[in-house]
Amino acid sequence: MTYCLGIKVRSGLVAIADTRLTSGTEVSRNRKITVHEVENHSLFIMTSGLRSVRDKAITYFQEVIDERDRSFNKLYKAANAFGQMVKRVATEDKESLAASGLNFNLNAIVGGQLEDDKEHKLFMIYPEGNWVEVDSGSLFKIIGNSGYGKPLLFRNLTYETSLQEALKIGFLAFDATRVSANDVDYPLDVVIYRENTFHMIEHRLEKEDMEEISHQWSALLNNSVRKLPSYWMDPIFEKTNVSPPSI
Repeated sequence: MTYCLGIKVRSGLVAIADTRLTSGTEVSRNRKITVHEVENHSLFIMTSGLRSVRDKAITYFQEVIDERDRSFNKLYKAANAFGQMVKRVATEDKESLAASGLNFNLNAIVGGQLEDDKEHKLFMIYPEGNWVEVDSGSLFKIIGNSGYGKPLLFRNLTYETSLQEALKIGFLAFDATRVSANDVDYPLDVVIYRENTFHMIEHRLEKEDMEEISHQWSALLNNSVRKLPSYWMDPIFEKTNVSPPSI
C-alpha cells in the first residue's frame, strides 16, 4: 500500500510520500514522488498503484516533458499530458494485468506552478486519466491508505494555515496511518513549494528523525484524553449502580 498526501494552502504546497513497497511477502523501499523543474516550470508527481505501472507512466511522462516542456505553460496541461500517459499504460497493460488477477489502479497527485499559472495548483488524477483540482474548498488529497489521517486534516487545516503548520499536520496524519496500518512506513519524502518561487524543496525524513515528535504527540493525546470532562458520562455509569430487577 501507499501513503501520499498533497496539501494546498494560500502560501504554497506540501507533499508527503512514504517509501514502503509490499509485494506478497516481499517488502522494499522506493521513491514515490518525482520532481520536474525547468526554468519557470516546477511540478511534482506522487503515484500509488502497482510499481510496474507507476514506473512506466512516469517514464512516458518524462519523455513528454523532455520533448514538449515549452508547450506546457499551465499546470493543467501537464496534468492532461500525464493523464494521457496513464491511459496509454492502461491500454498497453490492463488486459495482461487482468489475466493475472490484478487491477489497473494507478492514481496520482500532481502539484506545482508553471509560468502562466496565477497561483500554485494541485490535481488528483484517477486511473481513467481524468482529474479534479484541489482548491480552497478542499485542501488536500490522499492516495493509497487514506482513512486514518483524514480526521486530523479535516479538523486542523485551513486555507490560511502556514506551510510549516501544514507540514506538521501532514506528518501527524502520516503518523496516524503508520501506527494503524502495517503497509505504510518510513523513510518519508517531503516536498515543499512556496508560492511563485518555481522551486521545489526536497527532504527525506528517517524514522529516527521523527521518533521524538511521534512520542511527544502520543503523550499529548493521552494527556488530552485524561483532561476531557467526564460529566456527560455520569448518567451512563449511574445505571451500573442500579440493582437488577428481581425475578
